[in-house]
Amino acid sequence: MIKQLITSTVLGAAILSSQALLAADFTLKFGHLANQENIWHQAAVKFKEEVEANSDGRVEVQIYPNEQLGAEMDVINSIQLGTADMTITGESLQNWAPKAAMMAVPYAFRDSEHLHKAVEGEIGDEIEAQITERTNLVPLAWFERGPRHLTSNRSVRQPADLDGLRLRVPNVPLFVDTWEALGARPTPMAFSEVFTALQQNTIQAQENPLSLIESASFYEVQDYVNLTSHVRSWIYVVIGKDKLESMPEDLQQVIFNAAETMQTYEAELFKKDEQRLRQDLQERGMEFIEVDTEAFAEKARPAVLESLNEEQKELFEAIQNL
Repeated sequence: MIKQLITSTVLGAAILSSQALLAADFTLKFGHLANQENIWHQAAVKFKEEVEANSDGRVEVQIYPNEQLGAEMDVINSIQLGTADMTITGESLQNWAPKAAMMAVPYAFRDSEHLHKAVEGEIGDEIEAQITERTNLVPLAWFERGPRHLTSNRSVRQPADLDGLRLRVPNVPLFVDTWEALGARPTPMAFSEVFTALQQNTIQAQENPLSLIESASFYEVQDYVNLTSHVRSWIYVVIGKDKLESMPEDLQQVIFNAAETMQTYEAELFKKDEQRLRQDLQERGMEFIEVDTEAFAEKARPAVLESLNEEQKELFEAIQNL
């Protein structure tokens, strides 16, 4: 009986000891808005795998997709309060850091290469520094977003082709002003209402990345994807500065290394997904139209500059001169 008690005690102690060894020193709550099929979520899973493997289990990453921790702004606020740790966010950061507005300014970037040059150079460093200073969030990695294109039932190649076109835009003053300057008739409208409005001809066109054109089935009510590429943007994966600095330096380095791997992984997924989306939309009957983007950019420029403050204008000009 005594022997059995001793054995039980030893086993119990061993189990408790092993559980203690398995417990992570740090837990990162990573909430984002994408669903589990989205490439952003797949990249987050890659980050989790890298962190947990290379920290020998000292850091656990818990991922909460589908806004399980709340909408984008909710999660940012939670990180600042210390109840969440990481998220994926974009131009919403301009609410604190005005330079982050560059993440969604029409015709700021000529093409994907131009965007990469800006984000990975001094301009990107400047934007990230202001984000960290004003929000207490540290950008760990960035993902390119698919450019926004115009869909319609008439082809658009020049700004003149927009004359009088009733176009849905999100409720963003800069977008409204830009499309008015280009000659269209922009109408702010909730995204959930767009398909029906197109179906009923209340509006004649809309603008979004290929991913949303596909997922919202706009191919059923629109014939053309006009390759305006009017907004090229990116988003950041951010972590709370206080949380990051609460970790020893070796674990901080694990986080940075995993973020670099995640960024490379997502970039590969992004390229493949953009190709797949174009092929899918063509197979569903949409025709892709090449657009004179230089003519669009030139005509939009005065309206864009008018909407920016002096700090933003200076950054916009720096981007243009890259």
